[in-house]
Amino acid sequence: MHFLNQIIENPILKNPAKEHMDVHRHFYRFSKGIFIGPAIEIRRTSSKISFKASLEYEDIIQEFVVEAIPGDSISVTGLLFTGRDINDTLKEIGLHWKLKASTGKTKNYKADIKGEVDKTVLLKAIEIIRESGYLLLSCVAADKSSKVTTNKRLPQPSKKKPEEDDIAQRIGFCKGDIPNTKNNLEKVIENLIRDFKSELNENWKKITILNNYKIEDLELPKNEKNSMMLRIMAIRKGKLIRTVTIDDESYEKQYSIIV
Repeated sequence: MHFLNQIIENPILKNPAKEHMDVHRHFYRFSKGIFIGPAIEIRRTSSKISFKASLEYEDIIQEFVVEAIPGDSISVTGLLFTGRDINDTLKEIGLHWKLKASTGKTKNYKADIKGEVDKTVLLKAIEIIRESGYLLLSCVAADKSSKVTTNKRLPQPSKKKPEEDDIAQRIGFCKGDIPNTKNNLEKVIENLIRDFKSELNENWKKITILNNYKIEDLELPKNEKNSMMLRIMAIRKGKLIRTVTIDDESYEKQYSIIV
């Protein structure tokens, strides 16, 4: 499940640094203040649903596309970046992507991805990678009805305030298309805008979703002196602010969060 959906369902997480790392890791870099979160644009025509998104929405777009591509296997290219060695976990599901460790003091892992992958295995991999890394995946159906393209370089975290945000530039990180079917449309609504269903009209053509954070307090772990671990394990308390524009109408919802 996408980390924002988890927050919407359960905004007050208990022990997030140990029991909800797939959510908690998205907040490592935040101190107190107002910060820009992920953004996505969804467009709908009679034949297809298209996506343009920033980092941290690429995983859900990849899921939509992989599920929509016909057949049992998919030809993929891309890169995998993780914060820990998950080689053994990937091997358990049948993937041999050979993550290699970086040479710096802080260990990161990277793998080049190319070849045919079983669809079911690929969907499992996307779910596994959510806890520790980013899958920069590109693939396309034979008839080109479904496709996803993800940049092969992770963007630098934005230092801008929300009012200075260049949304058009950020949402070029990941782009995708799937057929506009009833089933696909239901998946999109449920996974991206489940909390704004009542605001949707039947004939919408374009939706933009912005997520910003207001971090009001940090709860630091006791008996931890390592500065890096203090940042990683700190619990953030504040608000998730979601702004959705459906064609020309904008709506906002706020969630008090502990993450």
